[in-house]
Amino acid sequence: MTETARQQLIDAAIAMNASGLNQGASGNLSIRSDEGMLITPSGMAYDSLSVHDIVWMDLDGNCQGRRKPSTEWHFHAAIYQQYSQANAILHAHPVNCTALACLGKGIPAFHYMVAMAGGKDIRCADYATFGTTELSDHVLKALQDRKACLMAHHGLTCFEKDLPRVLALAIEVEHLAAVYGRILAMDKASLLDDAEMDVVLEKFRTYGVQET
Repeated sequence: MTETARQQLIDAAIAMNASGLNQGASGNLSIRSDEGMLITPSGMAYDSLSVHDIVWMDLDGNCQGRRKPSTEWHFHAAIYQQYSQANAILHAHPVNCTALACLGKGIPAFHYMVAMAGGKDIRCADYATFGTTELSDHVLKALQDRKACLMAHHGLTCFEKDLPRVLALAIEVEHLAAVYGRILAMDKASLLDDAEMDVVLEKFRTYGVQET
C-alpha cells in the first residue's frame, strides 16, 4: 500500500484516458496489493486524484480510505480471486470495443493478434447492470481462459501481470475492435481456423520474452 504504488495507479489511469481508451471519470483500474487491491475511487477525475484518494480494499469488499471504491470493484475482486497471474485490471469504455459490445459481438479470430488476449477469440460478456455481482459473474465467464473480454452495452475489461502490460493489452484489443468493425462495414470477416490459432497461441507463450 505504498504511496509509489498508489501514484503508479493514478499515472496509469491518466495514461488510459490520454490514449483514448476512456473518457472522463468512467472506467477504473486496480492493482493487487497485499491480501487485497488498490483501486481507483468512484466518479473522480483521474487528473485530480492524490495518493490519498486511492482506495485499498480486501477481496471481500472491506475498504480502507476516505473515498468510495469504483462501483465495479466486484469483478476486480473476482478476477484477482480467480486468476493468480492477474496483478493489474483495467476497465474502460473505448469507442470501438463499446460499439461491438453494444451489438453483443465479441472479436473472432480474424487476425492472429487476437491471441494476445489469451485465446482464439475475445468474448462479449452478457449484459447486467453496472456495479452488480451479476455483471461480475458474466465477466468471469467471458474471461475463462482469456485475459480480455468485451461487455455487452458497456465496454472492455482486461487483466495482466502489471500496469504497463494491461494498458498495452487494452490498446491492442481496441485496435482489433476498430479493424474488425471496419471489416464488418465492408464484408463478412474471413477467420483463421482453430489449428492456426493453436499455432499462434503456442508461439505467443514466448512472444516478447527476451531472457535467454
